[in-house]
Amino acid sequence: HEESAKYFDRSEELLNYYDYRNKGVDSVGSTVVNENLIPYVGQEYDGVMVNTYKALDFMALGKDDLARVEFNRALDRQRRAKEKFAEEINKLQREIEQEDSKNKSQVRQNVENPQIDALLSQEYPSLYEFEAYPDFVNPFTTYIAGVYFNLVGDYAKAADLLKESYGMVQNNRYIAEDFAVTEKALNGQQKLQDTVWVIFENGLGPIKEELRIDLPLFIATNKVKYVGIALPKLSFREQAYPHLLVRAGADTYLTQTVADMDRVVQTEFKQDFKGILTRAIISATAKAVAQYALEDQGNSGGSMASIFVAVYSFATTAADVRIWTTLPKDFQVARLTIPADRSITVAPPGGTPFVVEIPDCKNAVVYIRIPFREAVPVCDLITY
Repeated sequence: HEESAKYFDRSEELLNYYDYRNKGVDSVGSTVVNENLIPYVGQEYDGVMVNTYKALDFMALGKDDLARVEFNRALDRQRRAKEKFAEEINKLQREIEQEDSKNKSQVRQNVENPQIDALLSQEYPSLYEFEAYPDFVNPFTTYIAGVYFNLVGDYAKAADLLKESYGMVQNNRYIAEDFAVTEKALNGQQKLQDTVWVIFENGLGPIKEELRIDLPLFIATNKVKYVGIALPKLSFREQAYPHLLVRAGADTYLTQTVADMDRVVQTEFKQDFKGILTRAIISATAKAVAQYALEDQGNSGGSMASIFVAVYSFATTAADVRIWTTLPKDFQVARLTIPADRSITVAPPGGTPFVVEIPDCKNAVVYIRIPFREAVPVCDLITY
């Protein structure tokens, strides 16, 4: 856990570096070549999960003060995400205006071309077919932070976070139980004790693949030999299991979904996509204008140069498919009373059951990671 926290510290340093440096110069390179020229600056959900994992590391190490800092950072990242995306939209509009003045209004015509939207809907019909989470919030981060603040006795903050979690995931009875118990603790009626949470990191989250599209640009004539763009497309992977069965004494519990990471990634990807598409169109327009200008010279030298530009355009048309590939497909939870024999059995459906012994403690978190079916589960135990 200490080594893990060090690597996540380094990751966060890089995220913060790219978050605060001036990105204006870098974006020019993406329109001249492609998005891969820009260093990977991370997504908002990347930063949220870095801080969430660091907080879990510190919980496991018994360093609650440091865990509190990381949860607060993760929650603050979620709060600032909406403001950051508003700034990105304004920055994108300025880029369009600047490029539009260079290429005689052709950029704006292409960006607003309804044929491109129609073509995109045909090639990528699932782009917007999902239910977004509100305001770029990751329900798992909100929920596990609520559990943590409950464990350390900050019932007011825990109640707010668990209420927010339940508002997003109303069909999860365990979150409802957590919120109800926390409300009682807040009113001095009942303190949290003898509880175990089984957290299940299930499967693998989405990856990105390249989608290449030939564009109907306004500059396009028979003198332009290649006009195309490459866009990232989300590809979804499988759960390891639909749930885990948790047996405690005579009782059996099924884990329930807290957060669907596919939806978390999709929510932000949808917001980013307009900018990705616009910069790809700006780049394609500039390359097409260069081809047309050279071909229009009417001599063999210009024609040969135009061919080289066409080859360059094709070679440099590539989508940025970088993404954090080891995030889970979803997070699930089961909440139960620690049994008298302090032993629980976790059974993946159709998989091999395993036993977790709960040591002498007031409360415990059993944290299980299974990236794919039949993988050996990784299990951590955090006690309070």
